[in-house]
Amino acid sequence: MSKIIVDAFGGDNAPLSVIQGCTDAIKEYGVEITLCGNEEIIKNVAKENNISLDGMSIIHTEEVFDMHTDPSEIIKSGKNTSMAVGLSALAEGKGDGFVSAGSTGALLVGATFIVKRIKGIKRPAIATAIPAPDGLFLLLDSGANVECRPEMLYSFAVMGSTYMQKVVGIENPRIGLLNVGVEDTKGDALRLETYQLLKESDMNFVGNIEAREVPNGACDVLVCDGFAGNVVLKLFEGLAKSFFKLLKRTFLSGLKNKIGAMLLKKDVYAIKKSLDASEQGGAPLLGVTKPVIKAHGSSDAKAIKNAIRQAFTFADSGAIDIMTENFAKKES
Repeated sequence: MSKIIVDAFGGDNAPLSVIQGCTDAIKEYGVEITLCGNEEIIKNVAKENNISLDGMSIIHTEEVFDMHTDPSEIIKSGKNTSMAVGLSALAEGKGDGFVSAGSTGALLVGATFIVKRIKGIKRPAIATAIPAPDGLFLLLDSGANVECRPEMLYSFAVMGSTYMQKVVGIENPRIGLLNVGVEDTKGDALRLETYQLLKESDMNFVGNIEAREVPNGACDVLVCDGFAGNVVLKLFEGLAKSFFKLLKRTFLSGLKNKIGAMLLKKDVYAIKKSLDASEQGGAPLLGVTKPVIKAHGSSDAKAIKNAIRQAFTFADSGAIDIMTENFAKKES
């Protein structure tokens, strides 16, 4: 049985949504949960909302990492916060994975210096699963590393390919490089040098991918620097909201459209569900020695539950062992 450590005070809706999500995960997946945070508050919130804490243990800590604090403080003044204590527990082998909806920057710094990087990885990357017409693709880096070098993007491709193989089940993932054109002569020095590294690798590199082809599932792993990746991610989120606003306005514009809406209601909800970020739960931080999942700051109970599923699935896949082995070979 997997044991997942959860930051009880990470995110806008903590600790209530976190506790409820953990309860739902225990019921649905049979996992064990270790909550990190103020024990008295956790128990009071659970009691007030009639939530059972069966299957959960608590590591008490009174401090919470503030979203506005410099992320580097997670290993200094913030070492006694719920996030830092949870990461330390993971590093000490007290759980199989860690989930937090707290500060992305602090989680990145904490995972890098407390849980530690895989040897041979220069920088960990945030890998976000985004829905596509025939499934999903992995976008990385989606925000951790604004400035990158070609060897970093290459390592993102290796990690993303391994993750899609072992966790998602895609046998030979297609690797694409986000660029301003499909030709191998397009892009700046970073893109040109990365293109050559990927072309000469044994991965299934399908070339440069223009932004207009990204939503169509042109590849299984889309490699980019964190600046471009975060822009792509936020654009996807905004377009999804805009699409459903326009759809709702159209369905309510007349009697004929309202009848059509009733007939299509089930199908429209299915599309909406496929675009719902809470269905994925969170984004794995690839490049550290144990599974760390970054849940969205506004995560509700469903998102936390799914982030926990993501954490134990990642832990059980053996993907980190394969990444570690691959980069060890590269270093030797």
